[in-house]
Amino acid sequence: MGSSRDLLGLFTLFVVGVQLVWGQLVLDMGSTLSMNGIYYYLPSKPFSHGYTSVYAASASGSKSSRLGLVPITVVNSNAATSNLAALENTLNAFSTQDDVWGDGFLSAIILQGTSVQGFGGSTVNVRNRSTTLATIQASTKIPQGPYFISPIGDLYQPYRLYPDTEGAFTQPMGPFDAATATYAALPATVPGISSPGVAVPSRLYYTRTAAQPLAGVRTGIKDIFDINGLQTSDGNRAYYNLYPPRNATALPVQRLIDAGAILVGKMKTSQFANGEVATADWVDYHEPFNPRGDGYQDTSSSSSGPGSGIGSYPWLDLTLGSDTGGSIRGPSQVQGVYGNRPTRGLIPLTNTMPLAPELDTAGFLVRDPTIWTAAAKAMYQDALPFFPQFPPKLQTINFPLPNTTASDSTKAEANAILLAFLSKIEAFLKLKASPVNYTALWDQVKPNATLPPLSVLLNRTYPTLISKEQTKNVRDPFFADYAAMNDGRTPFVDPVPKARWAFGDSLPASELDVAVANKTLFQNFWETYILPAGDNRTAYCSQSIILYSSGVNILYRNTYLQPPRPPFGFDDSQISIFAEVPDFVVPLGSASYNSTVTNHTEVLPVSVDIIAARGCDGVIFSLVEALLQAGIITIPLAGQTITGGEILYKHK
Repeated sequence: MGSSRDLLGLFTLFVVGVQLVWGQLVLDMGSTLSMNGIYYYLPSKPFSHGYTSVYAASASGSKSSRLGLVPITVVNSNAATSNLAALENTLNAFSTQDDVWGDGFLSAIILQGTSVQGFGGSTVNVRNRSTTLATIQASTKIPQGPYFISPIGDLYQPYRLYPDTEGAFTQPMGPFDAATATYAALPATVPGISSPGVAVPSRLYYTRTAAQPLAGVRTGIKDIFDINGLQTSDGNRAYYNLYPPRNATALPVQRLIDAGAILVGKMKTSQFANGEVATADWVDYHEPFNPRGDGYQDTSSSSSGPGSGIGSYPWLDLTLGSDTGGSIRGPSQVQGVYGNRPTRGLIPLTNTMPLAPELDTAGFLVRDPTIWTAAAKAMYQDALPFFPQFPPKLQTINFPLPNTTASDSTKAEANAILLAFLSKIEAFLKLKASPVNYTALWDQVKPNATLPPLSVLLNRTYPTLISKEQTKNVRDPFFADYAAMNDGRTPFVDPVPKARWAFGDSLPASELDVAVANKTLFQNFWETYILPAGDNRTAYCSQSIILYSSGVNILYRNTYLQPPRPPFGFDDSQISIFAEVPDFVVPLGSASYNSTVTNHTEVLPVSVDIIAARGCDGVIFSLVEALLQAGIITIPLAGQTITGGEILYKHK
C-alpha cells in the first residue's frame, strides 16, 4: 500500500479493555486514525477475533501502523468475485457505493469462503496496486467491507469521521453497545474549530431486508428524544447538565433502531422546541447553519439541526424531528428537503419532551423519498395504511402566492415553479385543480353566528396551548429540580421560551380549555366541510389532495430582531396543526435572489406542501413516490443548492 508511515497515523492510544494503571482506572474509548488524509474511529471492542493467520498473510509485504494495525478488505466469495476481472469490478462498485472504504484498505483482500485458486497466486493486481490475497472460512459470515486487523487477529470495523462543519449536532454517538443495550457519546473528533466529528460505518456492512428496511441508514435524532445511555439537552445547557444519561429510548427512535437504522448523533433543537430565530434568540447553543444560498439564512426551527444536517451532508441519510407548530416543515422548506408533519397520534411520543401534547408529532426530514417511506412504515407501523387509488379531487389554497419576504422577481420565479408543478400534477392525476377558500366558507357555515373569523378565533390558540402545557409539563419540574440542586437558583432560559412561558403564566387556567375548544371547532369544521375521509376509504382514503406553498423564505441570520413575543396569528401552515391532518413538504426547485451577504445572485429552495385527510398519510407517501418515478419531482442533493455545489463559508 505504499509507505504507511506516510499514510497511516495513530492519534489516540489503542488499548484493549479496562486496565488499572498506578491504581487508576483506564477505560479504553477506542482510537482515532488518519489514513490517506481521511480520519477514522475504531471502537474499543473488536467486531470479531481469532484471525491471526489472516493477519500474518495481510501483514506480509504491507506496512502497518506503529501498533501493528493493517487495513484490509473482506469480500464475499460469489460469482461476482470468481476471477480477477470480476473482483476488480466488485471493488470498483465498493468505491462508488461507500464513502468509508477506499484503496487504503487494499493492503490485503480477504476472500470469504473460497480459495485463491484461479487468481494466479497469493498476490494480485487490482485497482492499479499489488494486493495480498487470503481466504477465511468463517463459521459466522463477516460483512464485506473495510476492516483493520491487529497482530492478535482482532478485526475492527472503522467508522469514518466527518466534521460537523455546519454545527448541526449536539452530541455525535459512538457505536451501539449490544451487551448493555446502550449508546455513548462519541469520544473522537477531527481537526477544526468547533467541528465535532461524526462517525459513520461502511454502507457495505448492511443489506436492507423486509425485517430490516433501514439497515445501514445513517440517522440523526433531534435532541428532544431520549436515547438510552445519552443525556438529553432539549436545547438548554442547564437541563443537559442537571440530568443523568437516560435509561430508556423514546419509542419513535426505538422503532427506527429495530428497523436497522444506524444512529450517528443527537441534533440541535431550538430551546425546548420553541421557535427561535438566529442569531438573536439562540443563546445557550449556536443555531446550525443553513447550507443553501449564501450560507447565512436562518435554518428555521425547532428541528434546526435535522434540517441543517440533511441539507448539508451527503453522508447523512435520515433525520428524525418533531412538528408542533411547523418545526419539521419550516426546516424542510428552507433547506429544500422532504419533510412530514404526520397525522397527530400515529405513534406515542414516550420519552420525548412535550411542547403541547394536543399538537405534538414526530416525523422525518430526508432527501430520498424511498428512505422517507421506509422510515415511516417502520416508525408508524400499522397506524400508516396505504391505498390503491389516489383521491378523486385536487384542490389549492392561496396558490401559488409565496410569502412576501422575497423580492418581486424572486416571487415571480417561485410562482413559475409552483404553477409548472401544478400543471404536471394535474396531468399526472388527470384532475383539474380547484381553489378552496376555507376562511370564507367558515364565515358561511360556522356553528354559531356569533363566532368570529378564523383569524380571530384561532389567534391565541397556538400560543396558549404551548405555553400552558409546557410550563406544566417541562418548566415547573425542571425549575424545581434545578433549585433543589443549586441552592434555590433558577436556570438560564433563552428569551423565546421565557417570553412564551410568561404569557402562559398570565392566563387563567380556563384559557387552556378555551384553546382546546377552539381547536376542536376548527377540526370539526375542516373534516365536515373541507376534507372529509373518502367515500370509499379502503380505495383512496382522502376525498382530496390539497396544495399550498410557503414560498421562498429569505431571513438573514445577521439581522437584529425585536424582543420575542408569543406566536399569535393563524395562517395556512396551521391547518394541519389544528385539524390534525398530514402536511408534507416536497421540494420543487430553486429561485434566485440577490444576497446581501455575498453581493451575488444565489438561489434558495422552492417547495410545495401537500395535505390529505386525517389518517391518510399513506396517500401522500404513495403520491410522492409516484411523482418521483414519473420524473415530476427529484431527489435534492446536499450542498449549496438542491442540485449540489460546495457550501459557501464552510465552517471548519
